[in-house]
Amino acid sequence: MAAERSTADILDAAVHVREAARNAASGATGVDTVLAALTDVIEYDHASLARWDPLRRRHTTLAGTYPDDATAYIETRLHHDPVFSVLRSPARGGLWLRDVPRHLLAASPGFQEVLSPLGIEDGVAQCLFAADGRYVGMLNVSTRRPRRTPDPARAAVTLLTETLTAAVAPRPGPPPEDPAATDTAVTAPVAHARRPGGLSPRELQVLAELTTGRTNREIAERLYITPRTVGTHIEHILAKLGLPNRAAAAARAAAWGITPSD
Repeated sequence: MAAERSTADILDAAVHVREAARNAASGATGVDTVLAALTDVIEYDHASLARWDPLRRRHTTLAGTYPDDATAYIETRLHHDPVFSVLRSPARGGLWLRDVPRHLLAASPGFQEVLSPLGIEDGVAQCLFAADGRYVGMLNVSTRRPRRTPDPARAAVTLLTETLTAAVAPRPGPPPEDPAATDTAVTAPVAHARRPGGLSPRELQVLAELTTGRTNREIAERLYITPRTVGTHIEHILAKLGLPNRAAAAARAAAWGITPSD
């Protein structure tokens, strides 16, 4: 049986994870190197780093070791899981499995259908947010062995959040103009070939939401951003389109045939 690693060992390993994440963010290496380095911080049985796709409204796994059915759950169903509504708050750090209330685990398809059959007893799910409040993706780590208490790996994972976010967030660059480059069955309403009015893809998403009469808070919850960010997008939309209010913006969206993706 391997000797228990010291806090100093774990912090030293975290430095290597940070370096791997920086290299991945710059494109010098793949995101899989980040997960490989993370094994020295927290020994896991399965782990993944996934990017949130706001247009397709799903996660895309950048690197992972989960079985196919678990990966499919993370990508297409996890954001509807009742546990996700708890851990996606920007103010929260990672949510460790042992800290999830029992009644919430009982209601969670992710735990009951995916993690429990794998024999998972511990681990962490960490939502990742950019500096401007955008939800960009998440880290999932699962282990069949309970973690010791106190666990220095908890603090290490929290300290790594910023660099993990940089590794997962899309690299700067112009968005694709060709609708064929995206999942047109899902994104056609907002991935307009000409981006009408010069609106950004995110502004088009917010504009589409205005047609439903949703409040800023309701739009924020659907797009995983803050209500303040929604308000800023609406200000930009009105300025770019030369419109007086959100009702006029909603009417313009309806005239253009722009509606929410779901």
